Amino acid sequence: MIHDPIPGKPSLRRQGIYLLPNSFTLAALFAGFYAIVQAMNQNFQIAAVAIFVAMILDGMDGRVARLTHSQSAFGAEFDSLSDMVSFGVAPALVAYEWLLKDMGKLGWMVAFIHCAGAALRLARFNTMIGSTDKRWFTGLPSPAAAALVAGLVWICHAYDYTGLPGLKWVLLGFTAFSGITMVTNVKFWSFKEIHLRRRVPFVMLLALVVALLLLMSEPPLVLFGFFVCYALSGYVMAAWRWCKPKPEIL
Repeated sequence: MIHDPIPGKPSLRRQGIYLLPNSFTLAALFAGFYAIVQAMNQNFQIAAVAIFVAMILDGMDGRVARLTHSQSAFGAEFDSLSDMVSFGVAPALVAYEWLLKDMGKLGWMVAFIHCAGAALRLARFNTMIGSTDKRWFTGLPSPAAAALVAGLVWICHAYDYTGLPGLKWVLLGFTAFSGITMVTNVKFWSFKEIHLRRRVPFVMLLALVVALLLLMSEPPLVLFGFFVCYALSGYVMAAWRWCKPKPEIL
């Protein structure tokens, strides 16, 4: 059954879509789908890298839309669906196909925790747009959660750690942690206060050079270490605020 469009509102065909930002979103969706395909073919390192590629493309589509003034409701919905595949379904299936399937029912249940956590995180984010402090994310962002799982897969294959005893339990813990942390109320810094046009001390340029050199020398280790620290930072700040003495009310 075909429903008539809303009176007074042009149809999507008449409105059209912005090609440039949605092309980045489509590429991110493809990278997530490609990760799933490679995991099914037992190419887990390629699958993990594809998730990180999806992360880069996902970070670019919004910025391109803002720079070109091409934001749209269609683009926002398309981005959420792409994120669900790339950062919800793909990491869960990669983890399951790699080691979690050997753990039977517990393995697929924990993989589903990550998948469901990503869906809930994205739904909550979409409903909270415009009503929260832009400096903070509530819950771990889905790309960072995906990086915890994909990063562990990547470093284990890149540095030949796949034979470590108890590795499947480590993967189980990372997968469960990432899924649960996405739906907590813990605050994580959004990095939206960083303005590239603002003047910064000269030492910041030197720090950027060092960071780039480290990233180029050991990409899997540096990226995985960064996202692990980021995932823990929210809990550290929450613990610090909880332990901080409350001002006495006279």
